[in-house]
Amino acid sequence: MHKSAPFLVICLFGLSLAGCASITGSGDTSTVDDTNKQENTGQTDNKTAIEYADFEPETLFLLLSAEIAAQRGRYDVTLVNYLRAAQQSRDKNVIERAMRIAQSLNGDNAQQKLAELWLDVDPGNLQALRVSAIQAVRRNELEAALGYMEQIMDQGGDADFDSLAAMAGNLPPEQQQELLALYDEMATRHPDTPELEYSIALLLKITGNPQAGLDRLAPLLTQNPNFQPAIILKGDLLYQLDREGEALEHLLINTRRFPENRQMGTLYGRMLISEGELQTAQDEFKRLVTRYPDNPGLRLSHALVALENGQPELAKEELTKLTEQGHHTSEASYYLGRIEDEAGNTEQAIGHYQSVKEGNYYFPSLARASTLLAAEGRLEEALEGIRSLRRENPQQAESLWLLEINLLLDQGLEQEALDVGSSALEDYPENLQIRYARAMLFDSLDQPGNAEKDLKQIVENDPENAVALNALGYILTIRTDRLREARGYIEQALRLDPENPAILDSMGWVLYQEGQISPALDYLSRAWATYPDPEVAAHYGEALWMSGAEEQARIIWKKGLEQDADHSVLRETIERLTGNGGQ
Repeated sequence: MHKSAPFLVICLFGLSLAGCASITGSGDTSTVDDTNKQENTGQTDNKTAIEYADFEPETLFLLLSAEIAAQRGRYDVTLVNYLRAAQQSRDKNVIERAMRIAQSLNGDNAQQKLAELWLDVDPGNLQALRVSAIQAVRRNELEAALGYMEQIMDQGGDADFDSLAAMAGNLPPEQQQELLALYDEMATRHPDTPELEYSIALLLKITGNPQAGLDRLAPLLTQNPNFQPAIILKGDLLYQLDREGEALEHLLINTRRFPENRQMGTLYGRMLISEGELQTAQDEFKRLVTRYPDNPGLRLSHALVALENGQPELAKEELTKLTEQGHHTSEASYYLGRIEDEAGNTEQAIGHYQSVKEGNYYFPSLARASTLLAAEGRLEEALEGIRSLRRENPQQAESLWLLEINLLLDQGLEQEALDVGSSALEDYPENLQIRYARAMLFDSLDQPGNAEKDLKQIVENDPENAVALNALGYILTIRTDRLREARGYIEQALRLDPENPAILDSMGWVLYQEGQISPALDYLSRAWATYPDPEVAAHYGEALWMSGAEEQARIIWKKGLEQDADHSVLRETIERLTGNGGQ
């Protein structure tokens, strides 16, 4: 029997009496599932008599067909029919049921129509006013939204001012300011309303004025020292104002005053992580997990901070619980893989990585599992796994092509990686990531002309691709004598991404090649300060050496060699200039 059969029985039984049973009896809002549960358990409510509404045959047909459509998974038909039945019958219970369906399907247009109908039938209905307020915000009718909320407040209901303020984060800046002005006007009409004052402080944070938000909270917390949302927001604002010590002390005191406040404890724990106080953060998440053992998010945070604290066994225990309970399984499996990976348990690590089937951790897990298989001498198995996934999941093919290219590169198989890149571009010629990867392979295989062609095609399709512009300029600098053209590409890249150390290095190096040593040193020193890479050390050291600062050059080279003693570019530079590869 279909799950909704008991509802149909009730309707047909009611038809023989006075039409069909109203969707609920005596104001009860039980769903079809609730009715079914009563049937299955043998429980009936003999205390409440079922009231039947005299629906017109057309309305009755709409209700019956809506329920049948729901059985068949046609929820769009269910919603349309309930909406029409609500409009025809103007029955409050039908309207309420239709609204629940519209909300579950995120049907904004249906919610708006039902809310207008509900308020016409039952003026002042709090639920209809709340829905009207939300829909008004989504239509950017902010004044109308606050008007509905003010009606709720006037009736003594919870107007959810803070929820509307929180939604402002998705609004354009000018509308955020409009909403803030409207809240200020309402606060003038309704002084000493904690929820309003809190919401204004929240809006001030969202609009980028944390100090004003903090100032707004001060009198609120003086008058309402136990108003916990404001206490949390104060900690957040203090931290945003770079008053980290005050924020942590404030939250420490108040998490002990209100130990049951999960949001406050979570914020405190995350701040501790950001400040590097990992053991204290772990203790805080342990406290929260003990109090809320069924909250998977807290357990995951506890596991990850334990992992950062060098306690893999504790992390493993918590992550295993999550996978057993079916919570955060992808993330938990990825970190379980990392734990086994770092412990040298390759097979177990591969198993965990391969159990990640979706989400943000899918490709990192697949990449690491493939690398481990290759390290075990099972490269073909890893490659075939990637190719099989590509055949089975064509929507992910481009990412899987890149994964295969990178795996071959990791194994030092540059020609094979180039061949794969060319095959991938036959299927996906517009994929700029694959084309960039092939350009870099052409360059490393001493085919700068082909690299230049690929990079120019990328720039043609994406003129603001700073990475490709920089690579093109750098290849022309080191592979050709077209320095003026090279500098033009690098200058374009620098305008797009002025603080990128790789681009600063390229700019310094092309200027050095042009004989402009002083400006070259400026760019190279900035690149080195941000990114002390061995290749940057080679360039910066050479420019220093040729400027006469030989001792400083030796210091830079030494630091570069400490990172990679066998770096070919750095070794060649030192030997060419000093005649001594080891300095």
